[in-house]
Amino acid sequence: MQMKEMSLLTFQKKFETVKKCEAYLFKQRFPNSFICPVCGHTEYYYHQNRKLYQCKACKHQTSVTAGTIMHRTRTSLKKWFWAIYLDATDKGGISALNLKKKIGVSYPTAWLMLHKIREAMKSQDAKYQLAGLIEVDEAYFGGKDDDGKRGRGSNKTKVLIQLSTTEDGKPQFAKLSIINDVKANTVVTKIQENVKEESTIKTDGYRSYNSLSSKGFNHQTVDYIMKWVHIVISNAKTFVLGTYHGACKEHLQMYLDEFSYRFNRRFWEGQLFNRLLGACVNCETITYKDLTK
Repeated sequence: MQMKEMSLLTFQKKFETVKKCEAYLFKQRFPNSFICPVCGHTEYYYHQNRKLYQCKACKHQTSVTAGTIMHRTRTSLKKWFWAIYLDATDKGGISALNLKKKIGVSYPTAWLMLHKIREAMKSQDAKYQLAGLIEVDEAYFGGKDDDGKRGRGSNKTKVLIQLSTTEDGKPQFAKLSIINDVKANTVVTKIQENVKEESTIKTDGYRSYNSLSSKGFNHQTVDYIMKWVHIVISNAKTFVLGTYHGACKEHLQMYLDEFSYRFNRRFWEGQLFNRLLGACVNCETITYKDLTK
């Protein structure tokens, strides 16, 4: 189900009530017809008071939010739709403080909602591997080191940048992954996770990448600065610093996942809300405990 780009007023009218949000979410979950998650039967009863769908065959009851990031939420679907819309349509993302003010929830609720949405972004991109021509380099996130070290010898958070490009060097899709170190086993394992075998990988020749050729990749060493990789690094740092004023290491990967999700869909502005809602529908929820343990 795709949606044309909507103005703020159009969105407000289309989803002005919780009932309209429920009906739209039902179509997202069951685009053809209701399917019981237990037995696969397609006929059901609807319990208006409890807002539950009951299978006529096995009597299993399910809600429209079951199996989504909104499962067991106490926040209305109308506010969830607004949160997803605002987050999807703001190129820089939206902070928990800003969302709190815009939809009228507490700060902890806004914080948790946004982290659940980021989990959906992460889950959606985790389904895909990069392929073709890939440029790889590392970046270092965080403040200045006390000892003044920079680059691979610093104590900053190390992030592996993997960027697929066209033959003429234009960027396509990116994955940004926190790594513990830049040792060969660490970087190669992460690349194997995110990049399809037989892809061509370009690096700056750092020794940790030397074993890529023996792992099923076509490894090429370049003697020039990979411009787009560095632009992606710069934009990612600006994204984290600008919207979230620097992210603590504990949650940095989630912000990098959000950046990657947005970057990978930068040409589909008219579909951003519907794509993000779809990601939220197809992702199991996480709890505050999951995020803070």
